[in-house]
Amino acid sequence: MRAWWQCQKTTAIFRDTRDTERVESIRENLAEVEERIASALARSRRRREEITLIAVTKTFPAITIQSAWQAGLRDFGENYVQEFEAKVPQLASLGGARYHLIGHLQSNKVNKASPIFDCVQTVDSARLASRLNQSRADAGVPALDVMVEVKLSTEESKHGCDPKDLPKLLDEIRALPHLRLLGLMTIPPFFEDPERSRPAFARLRELASGHGLHALSMGMSNDFEVAIEEGATHIRVGTALFGRRTKPAR
Repeated sequence: MRAWWQCQKTTAIFRDTRDTERVESIRENLAEVEERIASALARSRRRREEITLIAVTKTFPAITIQSAWQAGLRDFGENYVQEFEAKVPQLASLGGARYHLIGHLQSNKVNKASPIFDCVQTVDSARLASRLNQSRADAGVPALDVMVEVKLSTEESKHGCDPKDLPKLLDEIRALPHLRLLGLMTIPPFFEDPERSRPAFARLRELASGHGLHALSMGMSNDFEVAIEEGATHIRVGTALFGRRTKPAR
């Protein structure tokens, strides 16, 4: 009996040590990210409160979100509805946490996504918007924050609304009482040189401004400084906070 108890105690100590190390590692990475944000803000003469840092936790387990919350992060981005749904029961105690869907949302997963996300950043069609609106209405819950994903890339793998179709889609979303339109989101192609993303970021800013929208979700670990300089209000950072990901379990 004593041997079993000692084993359990040793395991608990090991787990506590590992959890503490995980939180400290995220804190260190977060400090570096904050330094990069501060430099970009200084260059663009903007304030820190204008930027929402979204920690991208796709493919990472719930314990990573818990550790990131302990490190001070409050906004989290996930790509896959089914993956995040499995994490939700372990996140109930994280007060003030907000969860953003930043991956493509299929219509048949709307009813699963609607109750577990605080913001869906990837609305790209009137049909999807209508289904989200109906899901929130049926549940009798407050309006869902949404952004429209705009496709500013020729890559077939990228999703989003064509810029020429944007005015009509925005009007349709604004007419839906259970959605709250925040702004626009885009994912440009990955470039080693972050300056190559600047034209896409500038274009998204122009589109948002032309339609009276403020929020701009753009920029990731390798190019968020350029995105901030071009007006980003939400940046999506994963690798710089958590390291490289393993393959997602979908």
